[in-house]
Amino acid sequence: MTDPLGCDAVAVPASLGPGLMSRLPRVGCVYEDGSHWWWIVPADSDVAMEWPSLVAYSAGAVVHEAECRPVLIHRPEGDVPYTPPIPLYLALCRAAGTAPGWSGALSA
Repeated sequence: MTDPLGCDAVAVPASLGPGLMSRLPRVGCVYEDGSHWWWIVPADSDVAMEWPSLVAYSAGAVVHEAECRPVLIHRPEGDVPYTPPIPLYLALCRAAGTAPGWSGALSA
């Protein structure tokens, strides 16, 4: 696999993983460590997005909080390891019951 955009990781509680998987149009590499599923996204996918509080965002895909060494549980077809961050973000907002950061009122 190649990672032309660099990699970050988005950790979510493992209990939400299967539901998220079924809601996404494309799923990249996903790792599991027992209590979390770690979704690989392009680097800087946290720019201008307020990820829900149940998410742990890891720049560089360095996993410090893992209970054990994460194991690959999903590998996409093709050469690109990423889950598209916007659909993942929207699915996580829905699962967390929070509105996406850009859905608030705009001021002129």
